[in-house]
This record gives sequence, C-alpha cells and structure tokens, in this order.
Amino acid sequence: MLLAHQLPPKPAYFRVKVWRRLQGLGAVAIKNSLYALPAGEQTQEDFQWLLREIAEGGGEAAVFEARFIDGLTDREVRALFDKARDADYEALAADARMVAEVLAGEPETWSARNGEFRTQLTKLRRRLAEIVAIDFFGAGGREPVEGLLAGIEARLAQAERDPEQEEETMDADTIGELKGRAWVTRRGVQVDRIASAWLIRRFIDPEARIKFVLDKGYLPESGELRFDMFEAEFTHEGDHCTFEVLLAKLVPPDHALQAIAEIVHDIDLKDGKFQREEAAGIRILLAGIAAATDDDERRLERGAAVFEDLYGYFRKKRD
Repeated sequence: MLLAHQLPPKPAYFRVKVWRRLQGLGAVAIKNSLYALPAGEQTQEDFQWLLREIAEGGGEAAVFEARFIDGLTDREVRALFDKARDADYEALAADARMVAEVLAGEPETWSARNGEFRTQLTKLRRRLAEIVAIDFFGAGGREPVEGLLAGIEARLAQAERDPEQEEETMDADTIGELKGRAWVTRRGVQVDRIASAWLIRRFIDPEARIKFVLDKGYLPESGELRFDMFEAEFTHEGDHCTFEVLLAKLVPPDHALQAIAEIVHDIDLKDGKFQREEAAGIRILLAGIAAATDDDERRLERGAAVFEDLYGYFRKKRD
C-alpha cells in the first residue's frame, strides 16, 4: 500500500504534521513523498484518512496498491520496516537502561523513589505498546526491550516484597506435573525463546508442545504454561533472562547449561554481564535462522541443533 503526496510549501507546521502522522502510522519512505504500509484493511483506512487531511490542508495525495517489478524487492521493503522499528526499540531500550542501571544498586539507595520508577515503567510500557502496534513484521529489537522492562518490573517487585517471604521453589513432584502440558510463547521467536524451548524439550518434557500466540491480551487455556511473555509463569526475573529462570528452577546444576545460559543472557539483555566471547557468533547464527524463515517451529528446530551442539561442546570442554 503506497501513499504519494505533494504538500504546499507553507505553512511549515502542516508539513511537520503530515510527517508525524506518517511516523505514527509506521509508514516508511520509499522515495521522496512516497510512503509504504503493508497492504490491509486497516492500513488502507489509515492512509485514506491521511489523504483527506492532506487534501483539506491544500495538498494533493493518492493511495494505491502496488507491486515492485524492478528495484526494491519485497524482502528489502520489509527490511525498511524492521530497520525503522529497531531504531524505535533502541531509543526505548536506551531509556529503559537508564532506569535499570539505577535499580541495579542496593534497594536502600532508591526504594524511596519506588513510585517514581513505577510511573516511568508505565510510560515505557506505553511507548512499547505504541511501537509494537506498528511493528508489522516482528523486528528483532523488540525482545531485548521486553526483557529490560520485565527486569525493571521484577526489581521493583523484589523491593516491594516482604523480606520474610520465602521464595517459591519447585520440588521434583511439582516439576513432574509440568510434563504433558502445552507451553505458550509469543510468535516470532528469537534468541531467548528459541533457547528456552530447546531447554524445555531437552531437559523438562521431551514431548512438550510449543504454542505460538499473539501476546496482546492472550488468556491462557487450562493447563497451559507461558514463557517469555508478560505475566508468564516463567519469564525474566530481575536481570535474569527466561532461559536462566527456567534453568535455575527446573533443571539440576549443569556446567554446560550454565555456559549456554551466560551466552543467552549476553545476547538477550545486551549488558555484557558475562562477557562470553561466543555470544557474538551465536547471535549472528540465530539471527540468520530467524531471517531464513518465519515459521516458528522451524526456527525452534534449527535453533535446537545449534544449542544441542553447544551443549555437547561445553560438556566435552569440561571433561
């Protein structure tokens, strides 16, 4: 879906208004004054309303569906959308890191400002929701931001928790009850979810069924277990990614798995906590898998091979 427009030179604020409206819709510039959105009823309606605003402001515009025959490919156009959203996610991540850095200190140094940080977290989540609404193809920058926000939430909750309250742990019987369940996560799996799914099927329940859903307002069915989602049974806690949380709660200590957890952490949270030299290569490898297919089960299958080989490597390395 394309919109072409010609705007009057004055007033200047009108040109800025149109530009902001296009940004708010998630449109990307193909050429000067030529903007694209994925074809669909909602995007067509969005462009038509904007066309009306342009006409009322003294400009000219046209909306039409198009197919590129030469020049840009569909993959290249999609990359433009992903690049724009990744820039939005990175700007949000930068602001979230500033909050996370403060909360990384002892709670005594910031607990008096807990309400202030709660307000900031609410604003960050609102911004995230606005970006997700125009993230048409699932840009890779979303997952790290969600991890940062989940970490902030966990840190605030930790400070608010009764210090005498014992942390829940899972015994062998409880872990056994997790078998035969459906595990639910968001569509468009990336690093942490790929690694977590491998861990679940490899060490918790070999027959586990992974269900991929749109996370907006998803209500789990009876018996389902969510992971790496907001309000999930297993997700980020503090500065731990979902893989680390699953490993700590459900799997006996294993030096090879701990090494993998450190790699996944460094890739997912981008904080360089463990400085794993393997992280850069594994990140590119998993990004290649995600770029090669949109099929989530296929991503899990190919990603599982990567983590299985990593696991074998680290086991032999210690031996």
